[in-house]
Amino acid sequence: MASLNVGNLGEYLREQRRAAQLSLRQLADATGVSNPYLSQIERGLRKPSADVLQQVAKALRISAETLYVRAGILDEREREELETPAVILADPSINERQKNVLLQIYDSFRRENGFVPGPDADADAAAGTGGDAGPRKDAGPRKGDDAGADATEDQDPHS
Repeated sequence: MASLNVGNLGEYLREQRRAAQLSLRQLADATGVSNPYLSQIERGLRKPSADVLQQVAKALRISAETLYVRAGILDEREREELETPAVILADPSINERQKNVLLQIYDSFRRENGFVPGPDADADAAAGTGGDAGPRKDAGPRKGDDAGADATEDQDPHS
């Protein structure tokens, strides 16, 4: 069987599995994906689906988006646009208001550094999500709600 061009995905998965000190069989048990199928992925003989990659990423405690890029499912630029907001939104140690503020500041810095968002980004920014996370829970107006642009300036709390 000829090797597929999946951009060193198999080698990367093997390295990550070994770094996690897991055998192929242990990874198969953790993911619910068969041992022979995982072996074929590592050898570059199979191109796994996004679902399989997500299971592998979860078991190895690595970014699914990184695996999507290596498998050619996701463009590197798309990964960068998705990864940071996803991590912020998934953090259980901060509340929804704090998540929205962080996302606004992040978007503000990206715009300041010349990032030009795609056509869907305006709708996302208006919702305050930075992605597909749905509407903000605290969508009421706030002082300095210009995507966090004023968040780093000294402001008089009495004004």
